[in-house]
Order: sequence, then C-alpha cells, then structure tokens
Amino acid sequence: MSTPTRSSEAQEKASPVDETPRVSPARRVLTAIGVQNSSLLLTLIALVILMSSLNENFFRTNNLLLIGSAITIMGLLSLVQTLVIILGALDISVGSMAGLASVVSAMVFTSTGSSTVGLLAAIGVGIVCGLVNGMIIIFGRVNPVVATLAMLATYKGIAQVISDGKAQGYTGADDLFIFLAKGSIAGLPTLLWVFLIVAAVLHFLLRYTDIGRNIYAIGGNDTAARLAGININRYIIGVYALVGVVAAIAGLLITARTGSGQPTSGSEGLELLAVTGAALGGTMLKGGKGSIISTVLAVIILGVLNNGMSGLGVNPFWQNMATGTLLVVAVVLQQVRSGERRVGLPV
Repeated sequence: MSTPTRSSEAQEKASPVDETPRVSPARRVLTAIGVQNSSLLLTLIALVILMSSLNENFFRTNNLLLIGSAITIMGLLSLVQTLVIILGALDISVGSMAGLASVVSAMVFTSTGSSTVGLLAAIGVGIVCGLVNGMIIIFGRVNPVVATLAMLATYKGIAQVISDGKAQGYTGADDLFIFLAKGSIAGLPTLLWVFLIVAAVLHFLLRYTDIGRNIYAIGGNDTAARLAGININRYIIGVYALVGVVAAIAGLLITARTGSGQPTSGSEGLELLAVTGAALGGTMLKGGKGSIISTVLAVIILGVLNNGMSGLGVNPFWQNMATGTLLVVAVVLQQVRSGERRVGLPV
C-alpha cells in the first residue's frame, strides 16, 4: 500500500479546490438593479440619446424641468395604478376622479376664499370615490374592471353636472395654487416634488411594511392569502381609498396648472396613461408583481417620448398611437415572460 508523499500533501493544501462560481462585477450590478429596471434604464438612455440627437434643445434646463412637471399628474395615477394592479385589481376611473376633485377644489375655493378648504374638500371627494369603488367591488361582487369602468362615467357625469360642463373658478391669484403650479424647492418644480414624495411613500409601503407584503400576497394568490388570515376586503377598501386620495391630489395639480377646475379637459385619457405607465414598468396585470421604482422609470420614458415628439412637431394623434402601442408591447412582453399558452393556439 503506497502512501502519498509530503510534497503532494502540501500541494493539495496549498491549492484547495474553490467550487464557488465567480460573479463578474457587471453581473452583480445587474442583479442589484434588477433585470426589469436595467432594461428600462437602457431604454431610457437610448431614447434620450435619440431625442437629443434630433432636438438640440432637449438638454436645456427649461426643457428638462418641463418634462419633470409634465409627468407629474400622469405619474401620480400610474403609481396608484401600480398599487391596485399588484393587489390583483384595476381602476379605470382614476382620470374621472381627478377631474371631479379638480372641479370641487376650484368651486369650494371660489365660494369660501380658502385654498386649504378647497384642498381638503378635494381630498374628501377622492376618499369617498375610492370607498365607493371598493364597496361596489366587495358587496356588489362586481369585477373591478367593470365596476370602475361604470364609475368612470359616473364621476365624469357628476363633474359635468355640477360644473355645467365648463371650467369653474379661478385659482391663479392664490399663493398655494401658484406655489403648486409654478413654485420650486431646491431648483426642482413643486409638481415634481409631489410626485417624488408620493412615489417614496408608496415604495416604502410596498417594500418595507407588512401591509405591502400582504398586498403582494393577495395579488399573487388571494385564496392562500385568505387562508393565512389576511382580511382581503379590508385591503381592497383601503387600497381603493388610497387611490382616491392620490387621484384627488392629481386633480388639485390640474386645478393649479390650469388656474380653474376642469371637469374633463385636464383629465381626459389619464386612465390609459396610468395603465400604460404601470404595465410598461413591468407590473403584471394579473397581480402579485410590480415595483414603484420600475413604474417611475416607465413614467419618465413616457415623458421623454411625449416631450421629444412634441419638440419635433409630431401630430398629437401620433403620440396617442405611440402610447397605445407601448401598452400593447408591454402586455405582450408580460405574456411571453410568464410562459402562458397563447390564446387560440395549441400548446
């Protein structure tokens, strides 16, 4: 029986076998950022390069600040749409709620002379609208899409009835509304700060609280969530009420920017933009998956695209087509990634 020499033993000790695979720095960065966010960042960079090459004024400070202000209202609604989609539902009425809140804020301000009272009235209307949506879904056992589609028409009709279909009031001389529309903090528009603050609050809610984890659980598998003791009805009511609050904030910003309450003109089409922003950010329309940061990146992409097309003099109708196309592409990519069988085709 032969014994190993000392030299071979020393060689084995000096050169142990490292079975741990080495990960490149680029791979670590990609993992930390996330595949979805990485693809969105690359898309944003490519879009910025394209638009700046076609428009020499793109990188001017005023234009960049304009993009930041322009994405605020759409961005706010995209953020809460992300929240409600993660829950496994949808809210088609966000634009109409914003329009109704806009009218109420201006009319109350005109009658009382207090912008604070107008602001609180708009927030109150948003909460009531959100609660109504949630209760219809729960107690009426109505599909969220159908329920909020019906309330889209209802809230729009209420706004038109109380305003006679016209812009109401004038807020252009009030300090609070002027600050919301034209003010700035640390060089950034107040409008953009509102968007960033709401995004930070919702990100913290979803990422670092039990409430957020339960929302993901409900959207992922509502049966398992119910068996785990989660009160699903309470979460539906709470999320839709929160949607109403943020939609009301968006309505207040519409009032501030236009100087009057707008029943429809300032909020028309915001439903499509909100769903597009959430879906483009990778929020799964079947629920259970999504990220506020990804939605923020998607909203910026939409803002850069709209700004660039406007700067190039592209017809607004083509801009609408581009938004619709992005929504289709986002949904198709979701289906491909999910690996589900294509509708109408054999397995």
